[in-house]
Amino acid sequence: MTEPDLANSADTFARLAIELHDAPGVEETIDAVVQFAQQALSCTYAGVALYTRGSQAEIAAVTDPVVTAFYERQIATESGPLITALRERAAVLIHDTATDERWPELGTEPPAIRSLLDVPLATGDAPRRTVGVLGLYGAEPGAFTADDEAIAYVLAQHASVAVASARHEETMAQAVDARKLIGQAMGILMERFDVDGDRAFAILKRYSQDTNTKLRDVAQQLIDTRRLPH
Repeated sequence: MTEPDLANSADTFARLAIELHDAPGVEETIDAVVQFAQQALSCTYAGVALYTRGSQAEIAAVTDPVVTAFYERQIATESGPLITALRERAAVLIHDTATDERWPELGTEPPAIRSLLDVPLATGDAPRRTVGVLGLYGAEPGAFTADDEAIAYVLAQHASVAVASARHEETMAQAVDARKLIGQAMGILMERFDVDGDRAFAILKRYSQDTNTKLRDVAQQLIDTRRLPH
């Protein structure tokens, strides 16, 4: 990689860091990642798949419907480079999908994706810290050079931290909102039935258990209707 290339890459990642920091949520963070992937690398398409709480792959962002179809097939069959990168936390590079024999089913795919580089998004040493996979896809064989691989790893590191941070902040915001709702609902019960806070919370909890409804949803219904669930 020449000095001008290094300077351009450094500038690109500096802008990426700023944009990821300013992204208001998980969706915006992931969109920034796939857009930067197309700018910084020799790829025709890009995509991100994330692990859900149930350890299932979920399509988070793609730059083209071609990638969506490619992901959906792998998720449905639980086989392919995406699934391997997720489970083994190892990058998968295919120079030509038409000749690679690891996943024969890829040979039946439309020729829109001929080369690929799937890089894990991970924030720790334990497998449970795997966040997802950044996928880079070329319309021609041999689209990715050694320099592209190096840049992809750096991009994946930036993306891993940003996505994990955005998810944490989103979870924290949801927890704060839930506490506010429950507090409002408790206030309604305390005023209506002349009970203390502990008793009001016990009432909400009992209705939550009896109706198999999340506590925050019980609270929201009480606030909206001024009535507890039947």
